[in-house]
Amino acid sequence: MIIPKSREEIELMRESALIVSKTLGMLAPEIKPGVTTLHLDKLAEEFIRDNGAVPGFLGLYDFPNSLCVSPNAQVVHGIPNDTPLNEGDIISIDCGAIKNGFYGDHAYTFEVGEVAPEVKKLLEVTKESLYVGIREFKAGNRVGDVGYAIQKFTEDHGYGVVRELVGHGLGKTMHEDPEMPNYGKRGRGKKFVEGMVVAIEPMINMGTKRIKQLPDGWTILTADNKPSAHFEHDVALVDGKPELLSTFKYIYESLNINTKEEDEFRAKVYD
Repeated sequence: MIIPKSREEIELMRESALIVSKTLGMLAPEIKPGVTTLHLDKLAEEFIRDNGAVPGFLGLYDFPNSLCVSPNAQVVHGIPNDTPLNEGDIISIDCGAIKNGFYGDHAYTFEVGEVAPEVKKLLEVTKESLYVGIREFKAGNRVGDVGYAIQKFTEDHGYGVVRELVGHGLGKTMHEDPEMPNYGKRGRGKKFVEGMVVAIEPMINMGTKRIKQLPDGWTILTADNKPSAHFEHDVALVDGKPELLSTFKYIYESLNINTKEEDEFRAKVYD
């Protein structure tokens, strides 16, 4: 059952989402060759707590850390460890936080130093597919409209769309209805309703759509060991249109990147 949020609840969820946004922005300049993902995890947990929130992933379904960190061929749910990052790696960082009883949850795939051109293109297409999907999150549309848009855009570039892992509704629990696949058919699935909040999160592979899981019970890899990218935003349906609650603004400020990619979905200017 979809749980619509009031305007007041959406503003509380924005606070939760922005904690995650600022955490990712804080981490951005720390992501470089030689750094371990366990170090990034410790930085994130401290930052989240210092900002009056609680790590949303730590202990959730018994997950052992505050971040999911997934380098290269890892798709999602990677566990932080002591292995240093290398020049040319990519790393998806998925982060959650709880504040005022609501979850924030979003993700960004970072470049570690200089990455290969074909990998950079994978990241660019995956991130653009996120916004392609968000544009379909509007009054009158259904879950399948978002999934179809993401699937067509990424498959047209020759990439594989993961089927087993999906986006989701978001609120007082991390995973609410509806599930938000990154594939689908137009006009199918649950209808969007005013006030609903979802996490839209394309998980796109350079090669096959197929995946495998490590014995740790968490880490998901591409079946062909080619790279995978993951970008995620929290989005509310407000006045029939998609409105971002999360933002990559703090990442871009840290990395000196200028872009207006979020402007069409932003109702507020963030400090």
